[in-house]
Amino acid sequence: MKTKQVIIVRKDLNMRKGKIGAQCAHASMKVFFDLFKYKKKSGDLFKYELDVNKYMDNWIHGAFVKVVVYVNSLEELEELAHKAKFLGVPYAMITDSGKTEFGGIPTKTALAIGPDDEEVINAITGHLPLY
Repeated sequence: MKTKQVIIVRKDLNMRKGKIGAQCAHASMKVFFDLFKYKKKSGDLFKYELDVNKYMDNWIHGAFVKVVVYVNSLEELEELAHKAKFLGVPYAMITDSGKTEFGGIPTKTALAIGPDDEEVINAITGHLPLY
């Protein structure tokens, strides 16, 4: 079973390299964070539960394959999110708060699709250029 995650960055925003790295990391992790279910608090510890599909489990225990690609507009980014949702592929959109870039305006910067079946991911993102 081949599993991967693709992270898509908006190139039209001309983000600094450090900002791009941070947005990619946020997107990759948010796919999992969105699935956490709060269970209880015990002292200073919080307990969460996480249910993942077989591809996500394979990715966690495998090579963590990630590919970073880009789009040139918000519309392209949102279209890819809609395709992932339609196909039932896990995804996470990142909206930056705008505190260090974008003049204080919350801005959609990156999107992670997967981890999931490599063939399904390629069907959604295979046409995009590497960043």
